[in-house]
Amino acid sequence: MNEKGIDGIIPVGHKPIIERYAQAEGRLRLGSESIAAIHQGLVSKGDVLEASTVAAIQAAKETPRAIPHCHPIPLESCRVEWDWEESDLICRVSVSAHWKTGVEMEALCAVTTGLLCALDMVKSFEKDDDGQYPSTRIHGVRVLEKRKSDGEV
Repeated sequence: MNEKGIDGIIPVGHKPIIERYAQAEGRLRLGSESIAAIHQGLVSKGDVLEASTVAAIQAAKETPRAIPHCHPIPLESCRVEWDWEESDLICRVSVSAHWKTGVEMEALCAVTTGLLCALDMVKSFEKDDDGQYPSTRIHGVRVLEKRKSDGEV
């Protein structure tokens, strides 16, 4: 059923509650000064990966508040992982729930918020002499995997 309900929200009441899982990732391109500050714990705002992990988890839980057509979902898990590839800080988030709709938007919201938090914490290292961010960018945000307990995708 893809009919719009009242307020344009797609009805999901008829769907069964099943296990849902999604994993998403994104990247934040940083300069060497930011990377060194993160590794050495020299960022004045605190531990970048710790704060960004908390921000990502909060974002997953609050996705319907930021994205109007997302249904509230009782999340059961949200795992945030960080990795480095050259000058990219990689955020990977896995989310699961037993519910009637998928959790890919929660995973994507968590990834982008985690990366935004990291950027906010190191932006003073990233600015050039004109106060701009010529090489800093969030990129590669995507769903890596989405599945239901019945094996459908």
